[in-house]
Amino acid sequence: MPSRKTKSIGPPPPVRAVFPLPFTTVDLVIFTVLDDALQVLLTKRPDGTGEPFPNQWALPGGYVDVDTDKDLLACARRKLKEKTGVLSPYLEQLGSWGSAARDPRGWSATHVYFALMPARDVNLVKGGNAADVAWFTVLEDVRQMHLAFDHDAILESAVERLRSKVEYTSLPAFLLGEPFTLPQLQRVYEVVLGRALDKSSFRTRMLDAGFLKESDFIEGHSNRPAMGYRVVDRKAAVVFPRTFKSREGE
Repeated sequence: MPSRKTKSIGPPPPVRAVFPLPFTTVDLVIFTVLDDALQVLLTKRPDGTGEPFPNQWALPGGYVDVDTDKDLLACARRKLKEKTGVLSPYLEQLGSWGSAARDPRGWSATHVYFALMPARDVNLVKGGNAADVAWFTVLEDVRQMHLAFDHDAILESAVERLRSKVEYTSLPAFLLGEPFTLPQLQRVYEVVLGRALDKSSFRTRMLDAGFLKESDFIEGHSNRPAMGYRVVDRKAAVVFPRTFKSREGE
């Protein structure tokens, strides 16, 4: 009986979309603590023909490169490197925004990530669709501005997410360069939360959590040597069982 020849099965032919595709972008909310204030990185839109929101400030971001970005996180990391020169020690997906009204060029959807990093590690980079790039204080500067697209709402959501997570996690440690002292870490917590914390309970919470390791002595607030600390594992934040206790009388 003659044998049957089996046909080799190759990859299926590409399927052409039969519906219009929306613009797909990734935007970044990049936070730092600078000059004793929570700050966010913004880029200035170009003043070019056909560009929406010319000369307005916006969150950094850009289109998904289907030839380069294997997924949304890869796109976020690429845009982060382009704007700051570094990869963030902490990057988390915030959410997605999409509508027919957010971009005058057509129906668009953006997937937003927020990043935490020490300001001293950042090398701000202009170019591309950014005429300028700078840090702005969240509570003062940005409140007086109207950001491009729907970035005001996105930034508000990012601040709410950050503050809610700071209540029970070690996230502020990602905003500091290493090594750092416990008073420096407490101050970053207070800046983000907008309130003073009890020193004794804060110190106990930090040391009992086991996410810090001692480093060399460094200069403290009173120009005296203080114990420096580093984060044991920067892959994820540590979750605490309780929220922080405020300083008495505040």
